[in-house]
Amino acid sequence: MKNFIYLIIIKNFIEAFNLGVNLSDLISKRKITFDELKGRVVAIDAYNALYQFITIIRGASGEPLMDSRGRITSHLSGLLYRTSNLIEKGIKPIYVFDGKPPALKEVELKRRLTIKEEAIIKYEEAIKRGALEEARKYAQMSAKLKDEMVEDAKQLLNLLGVPWIQAPSEGEAQAAFIAAKGDAWCASSQDYDSLLFGAPRLVRNLTISGKRKLPKKNVYIEVELELIELDKVLKELGLSREQLIDLAILIGTDYNPEGIKGIGPKTALKLIKEYGKLEAIKIDGLPENFLEIREIFLKPKVEEQYVLKWGKPDVNGVIQFLCKERDFSESRVKTALEKMLSGLTQEKRTLESFFG
Repeated sequence: MKNFIYLIIIKNFIEAFNLGVNLSDLISKRKITFDELKGRVVAIDAYNALYQFITIIRGASGEPLMDSRGRITSHLSGLLYRTSNLIEKGIKPIYVFDGKPPALKEVELKRRLTIKEEAIIKYEEAIKRGALEEARKYAQMSAKLKDEMVEDAKQLLNLLGVPWIQAPSEGEAQAAFIAAKGDAWCASSQDYDSLLFGAPRLVRNLTISGKRKLPKKNVYIEVELELIELDKVLKELGLSREQLIDLAILIGTDYNPEGIKGIGPKTALKLIKEYGKLEAIKIDGLPENFLEIREIFLKPKVEEQYVLKWGKPDVNGVIQFLCKERDFSESRVKTALEKMLSGLTQEKRTLESFFG
């Protein structure tokens, strides 16, 4: 019974980072290892990853990592150490940043902002009561990714020699396009929306894999990589990609977050298989603009002319930016850079030649 409870907690922990349509009950996933990604290019949803870093990398009472000037550095810490780990394992990451979201996403963005504002109030109340575990939970819920934090992340990636792409709109759509074009083996995000945008493969948990402590318990769980293959999903469900999008609209997407009352994933699947498409379904609550929502997934705005170029890290630049300006431990940063160089050259190397 205890193991079953832990499995539920693990599932909830992972799904907490899923902000798009929730297809987890319908699609099959395969556990994979980092070895299966070796030598492959992975297009990572940068905003999704950075939100994970600023949510997870926090102090005992939920406070984010900060430098001596009060600037948040949790995202930089996560970006440095996770990226160095990936490159050490022979994986070539690309980070894809969100642009201007579609107008239809405004309702969902406002809803998320309201949740964060309410969480800040509850966080402050918990701190006053000395309820640190509760405070940490609300602090994580209130995490915000500000423009200057995004620019910091891009600067660090430049210094690390890791390519990043600015999407004109949804980062997931751009990552899916890169993967579908064959310039990346897969897209990486917690959101299943990547499949709706046409990613042939989706890898989940890439930036949160590893041991994670359960709230209020001295217990650690292992979060593993998951691979989802679009063709396999469509074949198992007996749907086309367009029908999968219609199914998602029934249960709710970022562009119609409420979905249709009373319709869950299994009912939505039954309806789509019976009627074929949304136009044929006579049901109350179907959004009038479902054609527009479908079009966002089928023909998203993407940057087609992009350049992917990896280089060696600018060691002195990274040290200056992270250690001199942001108060990172120089020894830890050097260790991360050694990992990167080891992965880039596929042989053991040190940084002695870079430091006097």
